[in-house]
Amino acid sequence: MSAAPVSGFEAAIAPVTNVSDFIWGGTWEGVEILPLPPMVVILLGAGVYFMIGLRGYPLRRLFPSMAGLFKKSSKPGAGEISPFAALSTALSGQVGTGNLAGVATAITLGGPGAIFWMWVTALFGMALAFAEGSLAIRYRSQAADGTYRGGPMSYITIGLGPKWKWLAILFCLGTLFSALVTGNGIQANSLGDSANELFGVEEWVGGAAAAVAVFIVIIGGIKSIGRVAETIVPWMAGAYLLMALIAILINLPDLPETFSRIFGGAFNAQSASGGFLGAAIIMAIRAGVARGLFSNEAGQGSTPIAHAVAQTNDPAAQGRFAMMGTFIDTVVICTMTALVMLTVAGDFTYTDANGVKQVVEHAWQSDLNGFAMTSGAYAAAFPFPVLGIPIGTMIVSVALILFVFTTLLTWSYYGERAITYLYELIPGSNLTGENRLHFTWRVLWCIVIFIGSFAPLELIWRLGDISNAAMTLPNIIGLLALSGVVFALAKGNRTAGTDHGRETPKELLEDVAGAPGH
Repeated sequence: MSAAPVSGFEAAIAPVTNVSDFIWGGTWEGVEILPLPPMVVILLGAGVYFMIGLRGYPLRRLFPSMAGLFKKSSKPGAGEISPFAALSTALSGQVGTGNLAGVATAITLGGPGAIFWMWVTALFGMALAFAEGSLAIRYRSQAADGTYRGGPMSYITIGLGPKWKWLAILFCLGTLFSALVTGNGIQANSLGDSANELFGVEEWVGGAAAAVAVFIVIIGGIKSIGRVAETIVPWMAGAYLLMALIAILINLPDLPETFSRIFGGAFNAQSASGGFLGAAIIMAIRAGVARGLFSNEAGQGSTPIAHAVAQTNDPAAQGRFAMMGTFIDTVVICTMTALVMLTVAGDFTYTDANGVKQVVEHAWQSDLNGFAMTSGAYAAAFPFPVLGIPIGTMIVSVALILFVFTTLLTWSYYGERAITYLYELIPGSNLTGENRLHFTWRVLWCIVIFIGSFAPLELIWRLGDISNAAMTLPNIIGLLALSGVVFALAKGNRTAGTDHGRETPKELLEDVAGAPGH
């Protein structure tokens, strides 16, 4: 009997998995090539370097900065949207599938200990986020129509000079790759699954509906995206955290055991148990760091593109907004998701190697994976049916749809900025051509949403790991090269560093007393 034909998607999984495993696990075809995963060393190493260089500034200023979120200001600086709207826009890109399906995937690959390494990534990632946010304001530029724009491509080109333009180009190419895979494909895939579970429709139907809704918003550009993000994100995150807290309180007696699993799994090699595929500390580190980056994007270079348009003249102030985004995304939202999955008990099953089904207590020990694991945990916490669907499943499905929707909005802008930078390098580029390029990109973006909604999950996630690295490496190099400027900005020197190809913006010299973030 001939073997069943293998689809193109299926054939691509093995080689893509090998590349992903090498980048994030140091292995190739399951064999260890490097003792420590390359991206783990790069990300944590850079985070530690910036945290030391900043003398713990992100940790020292975290809670005072949070208090500043609620202070009213009538003194906005130059820019397109308010600093809070910029934070909401960045958060809308950060808070997405990684906070629901990504956390479940981290636990499946690395066990409960992976959550600890997500925390570590987030804490040191705050230093990287501060560096990104502050440099985004310091080296942003103005387009021909007067609008502000920026991000790693700007702080590399203006801050380091024309000899580094190749690095900015590499970053933009990585951004386009990452935008289409992680910012679009992974999000759309989870949205299709959620629409199927919640409404019983085919995945492609959910993808088509999302594509239309996204196009309606992104056609208006960053100001339209910022308005929607500023309206939806705070309420969306608050409601989700409230439901997670209730689920945890219902199962409060089991919470100490959950933390024991997290800390124990972070430092002890474990034997496989239930649906847990990881078996060693290195798996926990790999899964935690990889999914932590996917969730909070610290060091990846995406969020500074959003922070660059904030109405502020103080780089350090926006840097503090940026680091709060990393903390809120991972230490708060991802942690609550993980605690629900690790704590809530229910009727779950796991199929062992012999095909025998066994009863297990928690969703993370079961055959469930990805978003289905998260949904199963919430269904166990809130089992009461509404229209035949457990209310927990309905809650988390609606949350995912909203998370994914806002992520799709923001990442469309990230990709747009990258392709615009590349277009401007072409002789004869002009504002009319740029506007046409933007429209074409927005249409393409929505087409990919539709396709991604029904593509195989494993291939999409593995491509996401690779695309994250392709975007992160050029950005980290740029951050390290500009680290002296970052340290000076944190001390209040708003004009630190050299401007290549332009005069230092005069707004950086204006008084910022009473401005947002102060």
